[in-house]
Amino acid sequence: MTAPENHPENDIFDDRMPTGDEASAGGEGQPDDAYEKALAEAAAVKDAWLRARAEVENVRRQGQLDVARAHKYAIEKFAEDLLAVKDALEQTLAADQSVSPDTLKAGSDLTLKALNAAFGRAQIREIDPAGQKFDPHQHQAMQAVDSDLPPNTVVTVFQKGYLLNDRVLRPALVTVSKAPQSRGDGASTG
Repeated sequence: MTAPENHPENDIFDDRMPTGDEASAGGEGQPDDAYEKALAEAAAVKDAWLRARAEVENVRRQGQLDVARAHKYAIEKFAEDLLAVKDALEQTLAADQSVSPDTLKAGSDLTLKALNAAFGRAQIREIDPAGQKFDPHQHQAMQAVDSDLPPNTVVTVFQKGYLLNDRVLRPALVTVSKAPQSRGDGASTG
């Protein structure tokens, strides 16, 4: 049972694997060269793949760092613009009694202009809806009053609202006109 005839798989290996004498015979060096060449190509492909993978990982990490920096320093330019406003307000508060009210008002006007310029660069816009139709997305009604204006029209603005790139930062606090109440008390006019 241990004879080679009883194990057909031995025949397969015998046909494909040369013995040591056969392998060292002249002219049989090419299979070793092809094998070495294939190993070298596989190593080169693996190296290229590892380098590409490392590059992708580096790009991913750099992207994460860029996003983190963008979140951390997103308001840097706006903050720089506000520094001039803060300086002007501190100068106003430090002014002595000899400064005239007109000078203080002029300085306050310049400070407000600097603040409005900073808001403009940051895409912050005012919502001042006096006389406009009430918009619940941009306005917050504090009360409804009788008015000659059409119903749901902003009558008074208590506090302006602000938008940042079309997103409401703060809604405007308003008084809204209400529809006139019909006289359904049953009294006759005639």
